[in-house]
Amino acid sequence: MTETLLSVQDVGKRFGGLVALQGVRFDVPQGSIVGVMGANGAGKTTLFSLIAGNARPTEGDILLRGRSIVGLSPDRICRLGVARTFQIVKPFAGLTVRENLRTAAMFGKAGHRRAADADAANEAVLHEVGLQPLADRPAGTLTLSGQKRLEIARAIATGAELVLLDEVMAGLTPTEVMHMLDTLRVLHDSRRLTLLVIEHVMRALMELCARIVVLHHGQLITQGAPDAIRSDERVHKVYFGEPA
Repeated sequence: MTETLLSVQDVGKRFGGLVALQGVRFDVPQGSIVGVMGANGAGKTTLFSLIAGNARPTEGDILLRGRSIVGLSPDRICRLGVARTFQIVKPFAGLTVRENLRTAAMFGKAGHRRAADADAANEAVLHEVGLQPLADRPAGTLTLSGQKRLEIARAIATGAELVLLDEVMAGLTPTEVMHMLDTLRVLHDSRRLTLLVIEHVMRALMELCARIVVLHHGQLITQGAPDAIRSDERVHKVYFGEPA
């Protein structure tokens, strides 16, 4: 039986009178790829912020390998093996690609103390995400596709086991989406990563994930395999305004 790496247990989040999440519950098995689907305002990025420690749940619990991480700081959660990307890319624009990864490797779970050790460990990451030829370019000069890849590379360079991917395919061309899917599959298989993926590119989400969690107005309305989600009438109603 596959071990549960992350367990979200009846999690809720309120901002004053606004209920962003309510009673959300699901598990992420070790080594799996789980998608998070929902329209704008469904609470997807808020969920990531709670898992990564950027915000604290109003109610419920979040367990990593069976232990609560609620109340821990983002850097502490990162050192426990959880890393996230951001929908709006946030590179250290003035640093090179290599220096961005070096920072992640020295302050994340990987905990390299020497820059040379961090750089050596990151050579494989640069190659796997297709950034090796651009390693000495300032991060701010990369294309959108390049900066998305840098977000992923930095998360992996921390030494993460669980990577939260927040719309890493948003704004990419169909060809770039295809290449990104290939990259994520390679990373998942070669590094035995567990991925939790927010994505509006539905075809990509269906192709990549073994299971999908669907949020609507902060509540989990269903979860299951892609084929089940594709034919679910509730999903069609909230997403497209029509039955399946």
